[in-house]
Amino acid sequence: MEQEQQQITKTNDFPSDDHDYLSGFGNTYESESIPGSLPRGQNSPLLCPYGLYAEQISGTSFTSPHKLNQRSWLYRIKPSVTHEPFQARFPRHDKLVSEFDKSNSYTTPTQLRWKPKPVDTVEESAPIDFVEGLYTVCGAGSSFLRHGFAIHMYTANKSMDDCAFCNADGDFLIVPQKGRLWITTECGKLQVSPGEIVVIPQGFRFAVDLPDGPSRGYVSEIFGTHFQLPDLGPIGANGLAAPRDFLVPKAWFEDGSRPGYTVVQKYGGELFVAKQDFSPFNVVAWHGNYVPYKYDLNKFCPYNTVLFDHSDPSINTVLTAPTDKPGVALLDFVIFPPRWLVAEHTFRPPYYHRNCMSEFMGLIYGGYEAKADGFLPGGASLHSCMTPHGPDTKTYEATIERGHDAGPSKITNTLAFMFESCLIPRISLCALKSPLMDNDYYQCWTGLKSHFSGEGADSKGNGV
Repeated sequence: MEQEQQQITKTNDFPSDDHDYLSGFGNTYESESIPGSLPRGQNSPLLCPYGLYAEQISGTSFTSPHKLNQRSWLYRIKPSVTHEPFQARFPRHDKLVSEFDKSNSYTTPTQLRWKPKPVDTVEESAPIDFVEGLYTVCGAGSSFLRHGFAIHMYTANKSMDDCAFCNADGDFLIVPQKGRLWITTECGKLQVSPGEIVVIPQGFRFAVDLPDGPSRGYVSEIFGTHFQLPDLGPIGANGLAAPRDFLVPKAWFEDGSRPGYTVVQKYGGELFVAKQDFSPFNVVAWHGNYVPYKYDLNKFCPYNTVLFDHSDPSINTVLTAPTDKPGVALLDFVIFPPRWLVAEHTFRPPYYHRNCMSEFMGLIYGGYEAKADGFLPGGASLHSCMTPHGPDTKTYEATIERGHDAGPSKITNTLAFMFESCLIPRISLCALKSPLMDNDYYQCWTGLKSHFSGEGADSKGNGV
């Protein structure tokens, strides 16, 4: 028994390289932090090894088709049911929305842009952790009806101490822009740096530590479905995000008494709290295919035009949450990484367009190829369904000035991304009234002038 107890003593170190994780996307994994702690041959034996409790977490209905079914078995020191009743959290977090309607959000076809929210100026007297610093920008649908999405942003200057967060509404895709996140989950630990993303599936409890101090970033949330890799079609079997580059945590646990430990649960957009006397991160072993995971965006293999014209942004899709309609996404996560531009006789920045999809953009570092000014790291923009958008005046004029003699060029020092949805987003009140709203955004296009020569047409505009 003394030897057993010594094995149970664990360190608090976070993984430092890829070898500290399991790899693959959508695999059935297994991991145990103590040899022999994972049951063999069945999921729920009468007596689990080391006196552990067996507990299943399901990400899909029990009767979902096998290829879509997601669930994992966790073997823990105490079951997660061992807590006091949930109570409404006070004060209320009034900046979170998961049921989008006229009572709590607004709609506008106008192009919108927000400046970055400062994080370095937050005073130590106002500590804000990840949960407190989370606020909704826009979204559509309903977590209650299990269809829709929400886009949030966060700023935080404090680690989550003696508490864990659980999102019962949907999956989180977190995009840190400033400061690393050390994320402890029920499956193990993840270190997530700017330039990486992490997906925390619905229902998993997790805590966020801030090793670099103040942090900010973006979060997309999807209701009623999960992210998957996009079909590659004519691209073939390779390219874009490779399954092997997705990383899953290895089993890690903590034991011992933790009186007053708080679980914060997001449920229907409201926050509830429950007290318990132990850490929720007491899972000694687990197996399954429903797990948190992370991905390094620098490993994305972009594809692009090699002769003429500009590829649609869908060519840069990392993850997609599909709808029942083929080719239509509830939410796509798309990136614009460093890459070569080689197209001949082609306007190389993104073309002007109106889209049946709605596009929310963020910038992780550097500049964005279609906006010379105003779109800053940590900022955001929203171009809703059929709202026209495209390069600003400076970008357009600089591009055509180079003419047809522009040779191959490489876009460097940039990483932008887009959350794109078939649903029309409603804007939260806090985002619409935010002092960070760039009310002059529209002016980036007001300088666009006519270059029409009129040659080859009569005075009525008819071709001759």
